[in-house]
Amino acid sequence: MAEQQRPTTTHEITYYLNIENAKIIALFMVTGFLMYHGVIHLKYSNDTCKWLLSDGRFPGYNTWQPYGCMMHKYTKSDARMCMHYISYWGKRNHIAFLGDSRIRQLYFEFVNLLSNDPVKNQKAHTNLHFKDDEIKVSADFLWHPMVNTSMFYVYKSWLMNEPLNRPNQIITGSATWSIKLNNASEDALKNFQVNLTMIQPLFKNLKADKNTDIIWMLQDPVDENRLGLNRSMITNRQIDQYNKVAIDLLDESQAKVWSSSRLVAQGIRQPAKDLPDDGLHISKPALQLDVQILLNMYCNDHMNYNDGTCCRSPETATTVQIITAAFFLVCFVSAIALFFYKRRLPRNGIKPRTENGNKNGAPKEPYESLYEVMVSLAKLGMIMGYVYLCDRTNFFMKENKYYTHVNFFLPFAYVMILGFFFTESTEQTVVLHRDQTDEWKGWMQLVILIYHLTGASKVLPIYMQIRVLVSSYLFLTGFGHFSFFWKKGEYSLYRCSMLGGCLNWQSRQNTFRIMLEVLFRLNFLVVVLCFVMNRPYQFYYFVPLVSYWFLVVYVTMAIWPHVTAASTEARKVHYFYMVAKFVILITLIALFYMSEVFFDKVFLLRPIKSLFVLQDDSISEWRFRWSLDRYSVVYGMAFGFVYELAKKYKFIDDSNNENLFSRIFSTCVVFLGLLGLGSYVIFTFLCKNKVECNQFHSYLTIVPIVSFILIRNVPGWLRTKYSSFFAWFGKISLELFISQYHIWLAADTHGVLVLIPSYPVLNVIITSFIFICISHEISKITGALTKHAIPSEWKALLRNFIIFCLILLPLCISHGVLSF
Repeated sequence: MAEQQRPTTTHEITYYLNIENAKIIALFMVTGFLMYHGVIHLKYSNDTCKWLLSDGRFPGYNTWQPYGCMMHKYTKSDARMCMHYISYWGKRNHIAFLGDSRIRQLYFEFVNLLSNDPVKNQKAHTNLHFKDDEIKVSADFLWHPMVNTSMFYVYKSWLMNEPLNRPNQIITGSATWSIKLNNASEDALKNFQVNLTMIQPLFKNLKADKNTDIIWMLQDPVDENRLGLNRSMITNRQIDQYNKVAIDLLDESQAKVWSSSRLVAQGIRQPAKDLPDDGLHISKPALQLDVQILLNMYCNDHMNYNDGTCCRSPETATTVQIITAAFFLVCFVSAIALFFYKRRLPRNGIKPRTENGNKNGAPKEPYESLYEVMVSLAKLGMIMGYVYLCDRTNFFMKENKYYTHVNFFLPFAYVMILGFFFTESTEQTVVLHRDQTDEWKGWMQLVILIYHLTGASKVLPIYMQIRVLVSSYLFLTGFGHFSFFWKKGEYSLYRCSMLGGCLNWQSRQNTFRIMLEVLFRLNFLVVVLCFVMNRPYQFYYFVPLVSYWFLVVYVTMAIWPHVTAASTEARKVHYFYMVAKFVILITLIALFYMSEVFFDKVFLLRPIKSLFVLQDDSISEWRFRWSLDRYSVVYGMAFGFVYELAKKYKFIDDSNNENLFSRIFSTCVVFLGLLGLGSYVIFTFLCKNKVECNQFHSYLTIVPIVSFILIRNVPGWLRTKYSSFFAWFGKISLELFISQYHIWLAADTHGVLVLIPSYPVLNVIITSFIFICISHEISKITGALTKHAIPSEWKALLRNFIIFCLILLPLCISHGVLSF
């Protein structure tokens, strides 16, 4: 008997370093972050307004990132829309700026963003007023440069006034005049403290009784080298002392202390032309950011900007979400109960029979299937709870995306190097074999993830390359499903032949059953997310797109006459039938594209309308996505058809690891492939804007796709190599694409999830690790549930279909899906 081999070091490492152990680590990480953020909220609260006004950083050139929340960039139209919207719902827009010349600067910057006509700087040391009846807003500046009895009586008069004469937002601040007029004396600082102590109760009363928000703006630092002689006493040391007094007095008051404006002024990089000549006043770039902070604080809770989470209340849970949570809770409790029931079985002598019976082909005990379903649903429920917590609450933090070339290309390079490092040989030699397509999907998905994380869509050439990657997925959908139906096509539930016997529902060759399995695997996670996250089906645009085009492939192949490899062997005319199907399909696609009325009439029919519209009942997003890649699936089907013909008539031979053609011809084909890729890259740099590029995309996308296939498959040595690293990700590419919406990105992909604040690189590493582990587990859960949802017996399938309809029926009625 041969001596048993000792395990190698590599075997020992891979035994412990695997995805299942990684999931356990991820679970502990998530638990730790739940406790960590829970402590933060208990100690510092989860008020994102407070985060916005208190802290932040510059991740890049003059790009301000508030602590833990996302800031929307308000344009003039956005700001005016906000004011109009607030007044429309019966609230007032009366904003007062109270203080010295620095507050006056902020007032002018604020008003100029709101006003259609530029507001010129008026006489100094006077009160200023702005009113716009169109958007129902009034903004006042009151000249009170010192904290004294004069400022006290202003607040006192507001407290005594009627609501219509009282501002609902006050921005105030003061210090520099007191320092200047009193030559930075200690008595002046004490007087400032006494007067602010006297005014503080008025802040509290205005907030509590009159619903007026008061923001105390801390003093920005000065440029001491630029100060004139008459202001030389206004030092940063003096300013810090006044700021400290204000913080100590107002920290527990109803007034909000605005300290992030000071951080903006300290950290912003300012061109020489934007620097104030006197060293005292605020620079233009800093003022612009300050106004953006004010507008985010004032408007975000009233507007529906996904990239503005600061000062925005989380969405209220709907009835459907509450019922869904209750369902998962029942599954979780049931799974625990079944687990303990299963543990008791050995004592009764049942377990040995079950285990042996399964191995010998005996049916499972009924509770085993139920246990598997409940455990899968319980795990899914825990994942959905984490998903909801990440993206429908303020429990975890969120930050804006920030693009730089380094942010995009550095992780791209890391991923590519890592993928090439895991290059292996494969025994498969056919063109676009499974290992290769998994690899292709894997590296494309990783690049798309980097693209989404860094917000690279604003760079046109990168945007167009990513469009090709999405088209490649649809191309592979057309190619893969066409090839399967071509070889295995069987479209009825029961069909008998004299040679092959009966091919029934239980057969794995039955394409109708396979169609249902594919649709279930594609849509299961998205349907669950629609319930949990209160989003329409079309929000996850890629899955509706792939599902639609899969059905198009199925219907094209299933309608009479059925064209398969076997049918073409018997009758050559079937090749003509297949070409005719392609022509008809392309014609129909062109008709849908050219006639927007026809397109809307078809896709806005009830009840399928709900599958194609967004929350605003608009079909524009579906039309855009559909038209952008309208021919990609057809390209894949046509490529598969040409490929099958080329193999049949011996134009190519991919049954070995040799080149597909002669050496010289293969070299020419690879060169043409490189030329095709290069030509498309040049096109992405030459087209002027996204609209122009997208018009040509659907026609040109076939060039880079086929070019890549030729380069990847014509050389035999390259065709029989693949990256196991990319292929592993390719197997869970669908789950990665969908899950990124809520547990890696944030605010419905508009931002980035933050588990570790202030450490962006470490945060991306940790969130990526958890995100990948969850995506893999969802893939396993979907696979486990598919065999129960699409059972081998048609009666069981009919039962599941009825249950599914009963679940959806109340939802369809409540949302008006069935009304005509």
